[in-house]
Amino acid sequence: MKSLGVIVEYNPFHNGHKFHLEQSKITTGADVVIAVMSGQFLQRGEPALVSKWTRTKMALLNGIDIVVELPYAFATQKAEIFASGSISILSSLHCDTVCFGSEQGNIHDFERTLAIMDSKKEEYDLRVQSYSQEGYSFPKASSMAFTEITKNDRVLDLTQPNNILGYHYVKSIREQNSPMKAFTIERTSAGYHDPDFNTTTIASATSIRRALFNHGGQIENVQQYVPEGTYQSLAHYQRQAGGFHRWEDYFPFLKYRILCSTPSELAEIYEVEEGLEHRLQQTMKESHSFEEFMTRLKTKRYTWTRLQRMCTHLLTNTKKEMMQRITSTKKSEYIRLLGMSKKGQIYLKQVKKDTDIPLLSKVTAMESNMLNMDIRATCTYAMKFPEPARSEWMGLEYSKPPIRYNEETNTFI
Repeated sequence: MKSLGVIVEYNPFHNGHKFHLEQSKITTGADVVIAVMSGQFLQRGEPALVSKWTRTKMALLNGIDIVVELPYAFATQKAEIFASGSISILSSLHCDTVCFGSEQGNIHDFERTLAIMDSKKEEYDLRVQSYSQEGYSFPKASSMAFTEITKNDRVLDLTQPNNILGYHYVKSIREQNSPMKAFTIERTSAGYHDPDFNTTTIASATSIRRALFNHGGQIENVQQYVPEGTYQSLAHYQRQAGGFHRWEDYFPFLKYRILCSTPSELAEIYEVEEGLEHRLQQTMKESHSFEEFMTRLKTKRYTWTRLQRMCTHLLTNTKKEMMQRITSTKKSEYIRLLGMSKKGQIYLKQVKKDTDIPLLSKVTAMESNMLNMDIRATCTYAMKFPEPARSEWMGLEYSKPPIRYNEETNTFI
């Protein structure tokens, strides 16, 4: 079976994702599709709109055959680390190809840019360091350095979010000596960060989430932009959970963590750097909402996304020493199976004996600091709910088996 890997968040799965998936299958000729999907917290440092289990169902309903979880240690990181963990999992599952969406839409441009960056790495690193010392954020310093050293070359536009991720996917494939071949599909219509709807059927996940939160959770406003399976899943989750997840739900817990910790304790948290622990406490004392807190906290040096990720690590008590140690190899320690179709189950039977890391169907199958982070992330994610629902949601991490989907009857088993 020819296998295709995709790296996703599906927050939520929408018509643009459907287009990408269909085009990826055509481009690669794949028989089976494997999605590496972020868990309860995402790359921009946000809680997922709905749980990883609901997003797994959305994926299976729309043509994915296997859904595995990208561990928290990689899912809540900058592009380079996010990509390395994702590629390591797809490689372990013997994926033949990976296909990602990009603004560029031409895989040769990614390969050419990687070659140019290799030849100018020393100059690039020096320029990034120089711009950082001038007070620019790391993403801005990186972008400025890249523009400077490649101004006479035909290269990627690395100011675009999907181009950045794609570049690091291609780079990780090479660094890990993976035989996997990379393809890309050009993004159409809505841009990654577009806040509003601007086409008849395709909208960004950002605009879909914004519409849900700005209109009191009325999911009818997003119906035309998502497949029917997503729409029904959103409706069911809303009824079951009482609403969707957003940062404001977790602000009281973040406030408690920051104000009831000492500066030295805050400084131990991953991504709390350069004295930010003092600014965190002072800013939190003056803030009444997460939005206000972030607006006050943001500076030229630190992007909103970087600060959100830091807040996520504060919330989950993720410390520098542990995170740096477990991500130092840039590879996942396991493959956590969230769901599969009948076709996906056949594929897993073929490859599971040859995977170089354990394939887990339940968290009790191994002891791992990386896995403990995932468990802690789910416990944190469940804090939105009142008791006894909170404890029940926490328990799902241990009790819920992988979701099985019968694509022939369109039913979950």
